[in-house]
Amino acid sequence: MKFNLLTKYLFVYAAVALLGFLGVTFISYRIDYAKVYNYYTDALYKQALSISSEYADDYFSEEHLRIVETELRTVALLNDTRIMFIDTAGNIILDTAYTQEHNTKDILYTIDGFDYTSLGTKHTQTGDFYGMLDCTCLSVFAPITSSFTMKGYVVVHLDENVITGNVYTTFNTNYITLVMVMLLSLSFIALYFVQIHKPLNGIIKATKEYGKGNLAYKIDVKNDIDEIGRLSASLNYMASKLDESDQFQQKFLSNISHDFRSPLTSIKGYLEAIADGTIPPEMTKKYIDIVLFETDRLTKLTSNILTLNELDPKTVRLELSVFDVNSIIKHTIETFEGTCKKKRIQFQLTFSAETCSVKADKSKIGQVIYNLVDNAIKFSHENSVIYISVREKGEKAYISVKDNGSGISKESLDKIWDRFYKSDASRGRDKKGSGLGLSITKEILQAHNETIDVVSTVGVGTEFIFTLALSK
Repeated sequence: MKFNLLTKYLFVYAAVALLGFLGVTFISYRIDYAKVYNYYTDALYKQALSISSEYADDYFSEEHLRIVETELRTVALLNDTRIMFIDTAGNIILDTAYTQEHNTKDILYTIDGFDYTSLGTKHTQTGDFYGMLDCTCLSVFAPITSSFTMKGYVVVHLDENVITGNVYTTFNTNYITLVMVMLLSLSFIALYFVQIHKPLNGIIKATKEYGKGNLAYKIDVKNDIDEIGRLSASLNYMASKLDESDQFQQKFLSNISHDFRSPLTSIKGYLEAIADGTIPPEMTKKYIDIVLFETDRLTKLTSNILTLNELDPKTVRLELSVFDVNSIIKHTIETFEGTCKKKRIQFQLTFSAETCSVKADKSKIGQVIYNLVDNAIKFSHENSVIYISVREKGEKAYISVKDNGSGISKESLDKIWDRFYKSDASRGRDKKGSGLGLSITKEILQAHNETIDVVSTVGVGTEFIFTLALSK
């Protein structure tokens, strides 16, 4: 059987309540009883000593004994006690509860087996006082002496019900206190239910929804100040990012599928046409060139995907060397000569020095420059100019690639670096693009601990600026 936290807390609460009740019933009762018993023992002993010292000379004087008896009856009535005078032989001389007729010279009655020495060092006993009382009482003894001679004892009896009655007065207060404490504890459980249990259930439900793939599910965050609220907000944020990533991946797979399917369809169609003789022999070379072109597209796309997979910042290995970045730029421009002639695009180069030596991975930086130039050509209009500049500042070289093309919207500006993002504008303008170039560019520069920034205005153009470390 599974128990949630609320059930466990309620179980602990019930156990504490039961233990508290048993503790008050047994332990507290004994403590309170002992306290009240000691109080009455001390009070009665003081009373007995006071009676002994005040009336000692007259205790066994026949002419005054009955006068004393009258006074002591009043004292006993006020204190709910019973007072006796007993001689050393166990004869009762005075008893405030004795109501039968008697002669002043007579002994009221005798206690069989009376032995004060059996008390030892104590001066109290509890019981029915040798069978003389019809209830359990606390009996307190005080000696009666005259002229250094022991004449007898003053014994003050108190019904034990009086003691237990006073105990229960305090004892009931303990129960009331226990009930108040448990009610306050219950309020903490209620607070736990509202502040912790319900939010945790919401988090548990959310994790189940995320496990089912429902990343759009949101946790209701009512208070993001405490830890649970911040955890809920963090889970919502995580789910939204995962949802975005999932959408990007789906979009990416859709784009890649399209990019693979198109050239494969062309390759298959042309090869089948060549094989069955639909294409005349004199046109074969033309269509073989088309097949080779589509094959190059597939090779480039596959290479980009493999490059992205290798560019893990934790495991990427750079082969650092010192090289002239200006020459890399010039060589890269030459590779686009054919494309630029078709679109009548020109390059304007501005170098702060004839050579600019940087320390980096030459092949990877060459890929960065290639991707940026390729991107600039792709989005530039015909009869336009692409500006490339290199300037040195401090210990860095700043390389800029600027075009006068269509530009990038503000909505897309933050997403162009995502691996799985490809804008519709890019796909509409160039079917060969896979949307991976800028992702590769940024990850290469991050591996070098360098930065890249972009400034773009729709309809005006885009400028990418990145940094490289100068060689010392």
